[in-house]
Amino acid sequence: MHRPSYLRYPYPISPVAVLLLALVLLALGIGLRDPWPADEPRFVLIAQEMIQTGQFWIPHRAGELYPDKPPIYMWATALSLALTQSVRLGFLLPSLLAALGTLWLVTDLVKRLYGRRVATLAACALLSTVLFSLQAKTAQIDMLLTFFTTLGAYGFMRHALLGPARRWWLAGWAAVGLGILTKGVGILPLLLLPIWAVLARRGKVRKLEWRDVWQGLAVLLGVLALWGVPMIVVTTLSGDPALAAYRDNILFKQTGERYVSAWHHVKPWWYYLVEVLPWAWMPLVLAFPWAGPAWVRRLRRGDARTWLPLGGALLIVVFFSLSPGKRGVYILPSIPLLVMALAPLLPGLLARPAVQGLGAIVLVGFGVLFLAAGALGWAQLPALARLAERYDVQPWLWWIVLGVAAGALVAGLRPRRGILALALWLAAFWAAWSTFGYVQLNDPRSPQRFMQRVVSVTGPDAILAMPFFDEEFVLQAQQPIVHFGFHTPDRAQLSRAYQWLQEQPSQRWMLVEQKRRQQLDCVDLGQAVDMGHQNSEHWWLIPAPAVAGCPGSRDSAPLFLAPTTTGRSHALPEGG
Repeated sequence: MHRPSYLRYPYPISPVAVLLLALVLLALGIGLRDPWPADEPRFVLIAQEMIQTGQFWIPHRAGELYPDKPPIYMWATALSLALTQSVRLGFLLPSLLAALGTLWLVTDLVKRLYGRRVATLAACALLSTVLFSLQAKTAQIDMLLTFFTTLGAYGFMRHALLGPARRWWLAGWAAVGLGILTKGVGILPLLLLPIWAVLARRGKVRKLEWRDVWQGLAVLLGVLALWGVPMIVVTTLSGDPALAAYRDNILFKQTGERYVSAWHHVKPWWYYLVEVLPWAWMPLVLAFPWAGPAWVRRLRRGDARTWLPLGGALLIVVFFSLSPGKRGVYILPSIPLLVMALAPLLPGLLARPAVQGLGAIVLVGFGVLFLAAGALGWAQLPALARLAERYDVQPWLWWIVLGVAAGALVAGLRPRRGILALALWLAAFWAAWSTFGYVQLNDPRSPQRFMQRVVSVTGPDAILAMPFFDEEFVLQAQQPIVHFGFHTPDRAQLSRAYQWLQEQPSQRWMLVEQKRRQQLDCVDLGQAVDMGHQNSEHWWLIPAPAVAGCPGSRDSAPLFLAPTTTGRSHALPEGG
């Protein structure tokens, strides 16, 4: 079979060169944008609050306890912000470093199992995978979680496949503990152990000794205890019901209850198979028609190098599919394992004209889609014009360029190099997204300038109430912000806000979405200042005298003062 020249050994690039390329591609754009919703502003806000208040052990969000996640990711973000002294430079660093660490772990293990040539292809495959690159450029918790789950799997497989490697075995258990302290599903590497046990009984891998298991569990519990024991002691002995509620929430509701009986992001069992994996695992999924039979042959002969990573990836999909609560990003930890399982097949797969042709077809599809959307948007097609107006963007030129680039790559490299063309186009996409996309989307998605306009109306010494607050507005606030509890019912928040505004009518304002007009039936909206459109909503800035006729109650909701980022300290006036 004819092998394209770029598949012949030795390769012009090495695994180290791919890691350097990944550093450039994934770091591109850092400093060009602010944190964007939904999750990024929340974690940056918590990290900033840790730095400002010195309360690192138990996270707070705008003055209120935050029990949804353990603190590891917030600590990493706080360290990045402290080192860079800049939100824009620091908030993406944890995801970037976690992605590079994950890429190194996959490359190193594949090199040890199959050699440098296959490791180079595996590194390129992981870097090209859509969800991996997306999350490497997103300040969410899941990329750091994926680093820890990959480190756990790496340690287990070093011991099982290349051992004895007891240090890596124990390091894997420590990584599981750190993963749990990042997010409760950090237990995912443990899904490899039943597969390992079955393979060991068949003599395919090193035997799993009970002594090793107990030592691993001891390491895991020791890591968890480093944060968990002091947290439990402090919250239990404090006598504070809020801290006791935090303890119970983080230990039980956000772990077992969230998995078994999720209360949001509820999706059907087939959600990942139908709606997520086709794009999240792209372009890896293009190889499945040919990789599937090869995997079956390897599994039948008991190849542990395939059983462990492939079984782990599939069990992760099953694990999250069984929970009613699902988000596309949850599946991210499966990708490094999938690449490890696919790695030995890559040279043969890339030599197949059918695989290359399928890559070219997919790229042509992307090109047609982007070119058509960009041209129709430029021509002011009503549906696209409404989309642009809603998000305050004009991405048409960017889309047209990407469409033309797709056609140029297919024409220049020919369908026999379709996978290479697709990988290069994806790199071009992320480069454009991280530059042009960041610059164009930052104002619509970050309320920094909006909050500057707010403070220009109220004055810097005024205090602003934000019922139903979104973290991105508090993060960008230029003045003191009060809120009334993230989960407090709407009516209770408004009642407390009315009472609070009426206490100091000359110094207090309220920022609220115009879509809540019906809930503001007692407010004199004639006094409201229309602040325009921001983050897909229209806003009113309401002075305290406008709520003079509204019934309020101090007891209807708690009141929290968010630490400000302006460098000035603020306290609520007497009676606030």
